[in-house]
Amino acid sequence: MSPFLWEQHCCLPLLPSARIEELARYPRGSYLSVNIGYSRQSTADSLALARQFRRDALADGRFRLVQGYDDVAADAETIALAFDLEDAGPLGGQLDNVEVFYALGVRSLLPAYNHANEAACGCLDAEDTGLTAYGRDLVRTLNAVGMFVDGAHCSRRTGLDLASCTEAPMIYSHANFDALWEHPRNITDEQATACAGTGGVIGINGVGIFLGHNGPEERAQRVEAMAAHIEYGVELVGIDHIGVGSDYSFDAADFNHELLNNPEAFSDAYTKWGPLQWVPPEDLLGRSEVPGLDELLSRRGFSAADRAAIFGGNFARAAQQVWQD
Repeated sequence: MSPFLWEQHCCLPLLPSARIEELARYPRGSYLSVNIGYSRQSTADSLALARQFRRDALADGRFRLVQGYDDVAADAETIALAFDLEDAGPLGGQLDNVEVFYALGVRSLLPAYNHANEAACGCLDAEDTGLTAYGRDLVRTLNAVGMFVDGAHCSRRTGLDLASCTEAPMIYSHANFDALWEHPRNITDEQATACAGTGGVIGINGVGIFLGHNGPEERAQRVEAMAAHIEYGVELVGIDHIGVGSDYSFDAADFNHELLNNPEAFSDAYTKWGPLQWVPPEDLLGRSEVPGLDELLSRRGFSAADRAAIFGGNFARAAQQVWQD
């Protein structure tokens, strides 16, 4: 039997035309954290998306909305949905909005998407000054409300600052290891160790440019690379601190269009590889024509209990510690 899947980050189009039914490609019984905004979205934009996704999910019938931890695995026949923010920008500078978004199902937030803002530095910034005073206040607010503090897309110093400031387990919702593939979006061993020291979890992603296999023909190699990053992480920080945050983008065409037309918003570390490729949901638990991640981990010697921890148990344990409901 395939393990329970906790997908800590995936993306629908950040548009009113987004189709919630796309998420049904994940297995029933899964938990999904779906992005509702990054640095380009205003508070009003992200609030509108959260409300739309909630309405659409309830109308569809195959999904249930997560309020508290007990909702995660309440029904094996539906898919549990919560939401995340990939930048502090949608808060509009108002820390009270953390609680507003929490009430709408947002359960994780990262301070800075690639570039510096009023909260922190991003992974593409030339100068890394880490968390700001506002960013530290944000961490305290996230802890108090019960929302994951997320270091993905942040600078290296910001990630270390998050680990030192948080009083609850932090996460890297979708991040791979720089030691295996050098890229500014991948994290150092020091960041990973600091995250684990908080009791946190690192979600390994399936984005080709962060795995070193972005060719359209390299689908199987991307899954194999995910397995390698998981194995490396387990050896580095232990089995309890590695999970899955595939970053699968149902808005792939929109995102690649953005890369092509607004390269200044990213860097050549994003744009020089051609259109981005992702590991799709079907390749995680082996429902496709290539060996799935679950099978590859089994081949590498991971037991059923190990795989259950990686695919769901570790993030579930952290959520039980962090979420307030």
